[in-house]
Amino acid sequence: MRSMNLTLTIFLLLFTAIASFAQGDAAVKPSVVTGDVVSIDAAKIVLNTKDGAVDVVLSDKTVYKRVPPETPTLSAAVASTFADIGQGDKLVVTGILSTDKKTLPAKSVYLMTKADIAQRNTKETDAWRTRGITGRVVSVDPVEKKIGVETRTLMGSSTITISPKDTVKFLRYAPDSVKFSEAKPSSLLEVQKGDMLRALGDKGTDGTTFAAEEIVTGAFQTVAGTVKTVDAAKNEVVITNLQTKKEMTIAIGPSSLLKKFPEEMATRMAAFQGGGGVRPIGQGGGANTPQGNGANPPQGNAGGGQGQTQGGRPGFGGGRGGNIDEMLERFPTITAADLKAGDMIAVSSTKTGSLDRITAIKLLAGVEPFLRAAQMSAGGGQGGRSSGLGNFEIPGLEGFGTP
Repeated sequence: MRSMNLTLTIFLLLFTAIASFAQGDAAVKPSVVTGDVVSIDAAKIVLNTKDGAVDVVLSDKTVYKRVPPETPTLSAAVASTFADIGQGDKLVVTGILSTDKKTLPAKSVYLMTKADIAQRNTKETDAWRTRGITGRVVSVDPVEKKIGVETRTLMGSSTITISPKDTVKFLRYAPDSVKFSEAKPSSLLEVQKGDMLRALGDKGTDGTTFAAEEIVTGAFQTVAGTVKTVDAAKNEVVITNLQTKKEMTIAIGPSSLLKKFPEEMATRMAAFQGGGGVRPIGQGGGANTPQGNGANPPQGNAGGGQGQTQGGRPGFGGGRGGNIDEMLERFPTITAADLKAGDMIAVSSTKTGSLDRITAIKLLAGVEPFLRAAQMSAGGGQGGRSSGLGNFEIPGLEGFGTP
């Protein structure tokens, strides 16, 4: 959530700065540039912008203002100085940009320090950990304005009824993007059964209701396949899709999360899931996951952790019984270069309608036990093997990417 909110902060400040500057200099076209401080000296600041590096030229007439990230408006800005600016800070600078767009004599510099942003991010993370829930939408009642959400932990699932507050803010993932920063304003009418949903608000005393002040939803899909080729330079993996038997390119972006299941844990969890009756990933429905062969459920202790949490952070799970996303975080992080032909992987992405290319939100390696169990289930069990995949479910694959 923090990358999304930070981007909204920057753009809000950007537009208010444009309006303010345009009023003061109606005779000339104003320029407003935003970016991160790369380097700084007494005469200029090098700013990394979306269009490349820009030299911000300073003078004794340059006005400096500090804007708190939690209140990104000019009215909240306070007087600042050149000495307050450091490497990694975010600036919005007004002036007249040179024709080559590489030099900007600064009239005003609006500053958000790296330390202030980090403090805000920590507050947001804590808020989602203590006041957030995530799950799959199982019902939507637009008349009563209620959303039924299945939340899950390593030990099971439960359904919570969400009631949006009067001041609720709805956002929805763009269909072709895995970035929080590109989520679009939305409404209750866009929420669909089967969506993944993240909400921030207040849980009822009985644990079955939730009053939401912010709701983010998205339509996701999952695929599984065998790696055919890997292009580490392009961050792309070509798989043979086990469902369609066709090739599919998996693009790995800067926001993609790549993890590998520890072999022993994957084997135990696949056995615990059992054979038939497991809901296919990427589909809605109930939580009638079989309890396996009477084995004790895995506790999710990877890397020395306990897989349990006292609060729900943004992710699929939370509360007592073990948090699936926190378990996933402790798994080894991998890159495209760590994959090789013949590996089985599973990938989640937003639903785009494309059958031959997706961008990964999460990519999990080491999932062979889950996929082979699903193939055996599709083949009728008793050691049978199907050429199809059938129903499968891999803990941690569903849900949102890393905020």
